[in-house]
Amino acid sequence: QVRLVESGGGSVQAGGSLRLSCQASGYQYAAAGCMGWFRQVPGKEREQIAAIDSEGSLSYEDSVRGRFTISKDKAKNALYLQMVSLKPEDTAMYYCAIEPDRRFGCYKSEYNYWGQGTKVTVSS
Repeated sequence: QVRLVESGGGSVQAGGSLRLSCQASGYQYAAAGCMGWFRQVPGKEREQIAAIDSEGSLSYEDSVRGRFTISKDKAKNALYLQMVSLKPEDTAMYYCAIEPDRRFGCYKSEYNYWGQGTKVTVSS
């Protein structure tokens, strides 16, 4: 059974940084397919903000491009999101997701495995 566990969320002031981690277990090749980060604010739909495909190609939502960096470690079956220059509008619950059966077209696509989320709060 595939399991994803996020960590690294917390509270920071505007301009600060955080690094989110997502550890996959239960599937040896989780990092071989699509992996992505999503976020959700109460009352709004969950949105994908970053994706990395099997070859390491990256995609970002416009509001985070240049500030957030998605990366993965295939050996560790882990996904990361480095966030710098955080803004109050980045406050949200952040989720990682994987889709092992898809290798490309990872942005704005369907994901079947999700973590439980980690909360990020950015104060002004």
